[in-house]
This record gives sequence, C-alpha cells and structure tokens, in this order.
Amino acid sequence: MQPETLATPPVTALFQDMDLSDETKQALIAAGYASATPVQASVIPAALERHDILGQAPTGTGKTASFVVPILEDIDFNATLPEALVMCPTRELSEQVATEFEKLSGSEPLRMVVLVGGKPLHPQINKIKAGVQVVVGTPGRVLDLLRRRELKLTNLRTIVLDEADRMLDIGFRPDIERIMKSVPDEKQVILLSATIPDEVEVLSRKYLKNPKRFTIISDRPSGSSVKQHYTTVDERNKLRLLVDLLKKEKPRQAICFCRTKRRADELFAKFSKYLKHVGALHGDLPQTKRDRIMQEFRKGQVRLLIATDVVGRGIDVSGISHIINYDIPEDREDYIHRVGRAGRLSSNEPGRAFTFVTKEQGYMLTNIEKLVNNMLYEYKLDNNFVYYTPDTPRMSVEEFEAVHELPVPDDDDDFGVF
Repeated sequence: MQPETLATPPVTALFQDMDLSDETKQALIAAGYASATPVQASVIPAALERHDILGQAPTGTGKTASFVVPILEDIDFNATLPEALVMCPTRELSEQVATEFEKLSGSEPLRMVVLVGGKPLHPQINKIKAGVQVVVGTPGRVLDLLRRRELKLTNLRTIVLDEADRMLDIGFRPDIERIMKSVPDEKQVILLSATIPDEVEVLSRKYLKNPKRFTIISDRPSGSSVKQHYTTVDERNKLRLLVDLLKKEKPRQAICFCRTKRRADELFAKFSKYLKHVGALHGDLPQTKRDRIMQEFRKGQVRLLIATDVVGRGIDVSGISHIINYDIPEDREDYIHRVGRAGRLSSNEPGRAFTFVTKEQGYMLTNIEKLVNNMLYEYKLDNNFVYYTPDTPRMSVEEFEAVHELPVPDDDDDFGVF
C-alpha cells in the first residue's frame, strides 16, 4: 500500500472543523491550538474512525496531540481499567506525553498513570489500583507491572507506539512483543515514528490491520526551518571550536549532543566552571536530577544543555535556537531527531544546527546529506585558527582555560559571553 503523503496542511485543517466534542475543542483553544499540523490533520480523523495507523513524521510536527486527541474522544472517563496505553522509549518522553494528556483533557476527570523506571514502584501501583483510563510509560516498566499482575490490559481499546524506531534501537522489541500478547485482539494500534526502517515495517505488519499510512514531509530538517552547517575539525580541537562557536553565535538556548555519557560529563565539568546556566542530561543520572534539569531547561534557566541521544527524544522545548552535534551521530536517522529540536522559536527566526565532522567522518556527512536531500553549508569562524589540520598543536588545559575563560556576569544573562 502506498503511503499518503501530505506536504502541507489541508485548507480546512482547523480543529474547530473536525468532528470533535465541545470539551475537546475548548481544551485545544485553552492550550493555544488553532490550526492542525499536517500530522494532526492526517492522523486525527483516521484515528477517530478507529483505523490502525502507521505514521511517519519527523520530530516537532505535533505527533503527540495527533493521538492524544482521538484517545480523549474515545475513552470512558468513568472506567477503572485502562482503555489506552501509550508506550515511549524514554522517561522524559513519557512525561511529556502525560503533560499533553493533562493539558488537552481540560475539565474532564482524566485518571492517568505514568509507568517509568527510576521512579518509586508503589505509588504507580497505588494509582493503578485506584483506577485509571490511560497508561503512559516505557515498555520495561509496563511489562514489569504486567508480570506482577498489577496492571490489567483486558479492557484496552487503543495502544500507541510512539517513537517506534527509537524503542527498537534501544532494545525494547522483546518487551513490546510480550506486551502486545497481553492486550485484546480487537484494539486500535497507532504506530508513529520519525523513520520507518525495516524493523519498524516488520513490527507494523505483525500488529497493524489494514492501517492508514501517512508520511509527513513538510517539516523535515531539509526545509527552511533549520539552517544546517558543518565544520571540519580535528578531534583534539573540538572543544576550542565549541567555545568559539558559542561566543560567536550567542545562542538563545542550545543543546549540545554527545555520543557518550562520559563525553557529556566532561563537557559539563568544563563549562560549569564558568557559566551558571549549563546542564547535562544522560541515562546515568538519577531520575530526580533528570527531572530537575528538564524543568529548568523548559523554564529557560538552563541555557546550554549537554545531552546524549538516549534522552534527546524526550526534549520538546520551544525556544531552542541552536543544535550542536559535538559528535556526529553514527546513525544518520539520529541526525533528524537532533536537528528537529531547533527552529521552534515563536518568531520567524530559523533555528541553526552545527555538526562537527572529522576528516575520517566525511562519508557520514555524505550519508546525512543524502537522507535530508540537501547539502549542509560549511561554517567557518572569522578567525585565523585552523581547526582541521593534523599539524595544529593541541592546547594544554592551562592554555585553553587562559584563552577561553568564560567569566560569569552579575546578571542572569550569562549568554552575553557567548
């Protein structure tokens, strides 16, 4: 079956024109939603008709509301057993989805539980026992509570696999398979993913029945919403390049993506010596600390967030002006997820993305350019330092700090030094 491709929203893609209850329309207005994004305009009507759905859309296109709205339209708010289950790859994304449910349920008495690891188990069990209509969580914790017989999915009507490609990437397929065996045969399955690799296609054929397929291309990072650049750099000069880039660009709010937790910690240790509004986010941090950092980032209190891909998909914050790929992603699909975080400013100002590439990684840059169907622009700073020649001497820690010391100003706008 050929997917239906929508490049722009239909002319009538207004929530007020959809077959929605007055309560949902009022909640959408209160939440500041007026026009539907292409993925919402495609998925919501099909989901309301109870079709299974296979949807491909990049990050930042409104996927969450596209399944939250039809679920809220369908559930019985008096039910005590779950009628909808949403599975996400990370705790952060699960909590983000739960926030969307709370926001769009309006005055309806929605009862929901978020089942994620790193949080106390018994409060989650107590919520389930008190009766919930919606479950949101990661496959690992959901399966754990199923095995404990604390979670019953016998009344489930809708199951959503959000960011399916990422869930499979990080090894959740066995958990997903076991969970799918515990739910009723007659159910609606909504599978949404930024990419549809073979493994996702196989999963969809196994569990979706005659699905409606949608591919949304309007907000791919190859579009004008994000200006994309690359800079060739020796590995030993990446830190100097990052500091010089931040000083020149003066980002409003930025995410710097690293490949490993160790790298993220190392960068955080260096920057936190000089700047107040810097945070690090990766899977080894305690959940309470991750929650606090994300809350500070959403409030704008953290201006530079150093993160790994594991938690990157749980970051959905408007106002991110710059994405910096300190390490080029090994999986080119991750590039789309990273870059999709930028370009969500309230103004018409486009976001900017910068990727650091060593000479040995030229083929990886080419693969990314093929994926986004666009050439990335080379970015050069207006100085005489050459970042990418093997003969460039490596700076000692003392020399680096002497040249790049970032004094913390008295006011809160410490990005004035960037």
